[in-house]
Amino acid sequence: MIEAINISKLYKNENVELWALKNISFKINKGEFVAIMGPSGSGKSTLMHILGALDTPTSGQYLLDGHDVSSLSEEELADIRKEKIGFVFQSFNLLPRASVIRNVVLPLLYAKVSKAERLAKARETLAATGLDETHFWHLSNQLSGGQMQRVAIARALVNNPSIILADEPTGNLDTKTGELILDAFQKLNDEGHTIILITHEHDVAEHAKKIIHIRDGSILKVENNGHY
Repeated sequence: MIEAINISKLYKNENVELWALKNISFKINKGEFVAIMGPSGSGKSTLMHILGALDTPTSGQYLLDGHDVSSLSEEELADIRKEKIGFVFQSFNLLPRASVIRNVVLPLLYAKVSKAERLAKARETLAATGLDETHFWHLSNQLSGGQMQRVAIARALVNNPSIILADEPTGNLDTKTGELILDAFQKLNDEGHTIILITHEHDVAEHAKKIIHIRDGSILKVENNGHY
């Protein structure tokens, strides 16, 4: 599904050049649960932006479902994000004074799905994350952190994307709630969703079946099923 081939990313201004990524190569197969792990400044956020079609590499190729995403226009990248990628962020990024249902149906509004179908799909997706139906019409700012993250996961899933890209999704949660959210990702993976988890915490990364360790813009090692 995903293939990174010698991806490098250069940031520069008048005085400084910084290679955030240096010849990164790996593959992620359909249905895998993969963690990209590294400390702050390792390049994992830059890599996430490229995998999420939020940015393009300076050199190298990024293939998604066999198509080269590396040199697409902003409009083409936006189409890729809309059709193939669901994002879950550490800060939830929900509309605070909108209802849970309203937050989840937003991607379907942009896709011009009918109102009845929007509501049905939103309810179905929220139920799949384990959120109780009594919360569906609450404002998102009335929910706990774990409940807000479940809403964010439902919003990412509602368009049935090929990939769920989660950036530090437990970073603002307590340990117990974080475990519940990671269990939700595991369930989604068991159902066939491809999950890419960005994290700096080893305990979080251990929930994945493959861990890509990154430091100083390069891959240190790839860990499979707990074995090097």
